[in-house]
Amino acid sequence: MAYLLQQLANAVPIAALYAALAFGYSIVFGVMKRADITYGALFAFSGQMLVLFTDVGYTRMYLILPAAFAFGAGVSAAYTLGTSFLVGRTIMLPLSHKSPNTIIVAALGMMIILMETARLASNTRGIWLPPFLNRAIVFWESGGFQVTLTEIQLLNTVLMLLVILAGALVLKCTGWGRIWRAVTDDALAAELCGASANRVFLIAYLASALVATVCGLMATSYYGTMDFGAGLMFGLKVLMIAAVGGYSDPLKSAGGAALLGLSETMWGAYGPFLWRDFVMFSLLVLLLVLSRRERVAP
Repeated sequence: MAYLLQQLANAVPIAALYAALAFGYSIVFGVMKRADITYGALFAFSGQMLVLFTDVGYTRMYLILPAAFAFGAGVSAAYTLGTSFLVGRTIMLPLSHKSPNTIIVAALGMMIILMETARLASNTRGIWLPPFLNRAIVFWESGGFQVTLTEIQLLNTVLMLLVILAGALVLKCTGWGRIWRAVTDDALAAELCGASANRVFLIAYLASALVATVCGLMATSYYGTMDFGAGLMFGLKVLMIAAVGGYSDPLKSAGGAALLGLSETMWGAYGPFLWRDFVMFSLLVLLLVLSRRERVAP
C-alpha cells in the first residue's frame, strides 16, 4: 500500500508538467491548426539555456548559486521568448496564410536548429545543476516506509497548476480569451467582426512559448539537466497528448496529459521500464484512432 501511495505521489509532478505543456500547446494549435513540434523544442531549449547560463554565472562571473540560477533563468527566458517571437512572426505566421501544411516541415527544421544551437553553445557537454530544495517532506509513514516528495517537486507542481489556472481564467474571463475563441472557430469571420487574427496568432504563439519556457525552467531545476534530444521526445508526446484530450479545449488537453503522466509513472513502477515509451506511444496512437471524429456528408 505504501509503495502504491509513493508511486501516486511521484505521478503528481509528472502529471502537472504534462498538463501544463498540453495546455500551452492547445492555445497555439487553436490558431495554427497544424502540428508544431517546435513547442517541445522551445521547452527543451529553455532548460538547456538555463543550465548553460547558470554555469556561466557560477563559474565565470563568480555569483553565488541563487544569483547564478536567477541569472540563468532570466537569460533563458529572454532567449526562448525572443526566439519564439522571431519564429512566430517571420516563419509560422506567413506560412499559415500561404501554405499551412509546410508549418510541419518548418517546425522540424526549427527544432533541429534549436537543438544544435544548444549543443554547440555548450560544446556538447552534459552540464548539471547542483541539487537544491531537495529536502523530503513526509506525507505518510507505515512500517518504516515513508511516502515523500521533495520541496522542488511540490514547488514545481504548484507553479504549473497556477499556470494552468491563470491561463484558464484568461481564456474564459477576458476579452482576449473571447477573441481567441472566435479566431479558433473561424478566423475569417473574426476578421470581419473587427478582430485581428494575425495579432491573436502572435499573442497565442508567445503565450504558449511562455508556458513552455516556465515548464522547461521548472523541469530542469528538478532533474538537474536537459538532454539535447529532449525536444523531439517532448514535442511528440505533447502533440499526441493534446490531440487525445481535444485541441479545442485546453483544459481537456491538460486533463488528458495528466492521465498520461499518471499512466507513465504507474508503468515505470510495475512494468518493464525499457518498454515504457513504446507502450505510452502505442496507447496514444490507439486513443487517437478511437477518438477520431470524421464528418459524414448528409
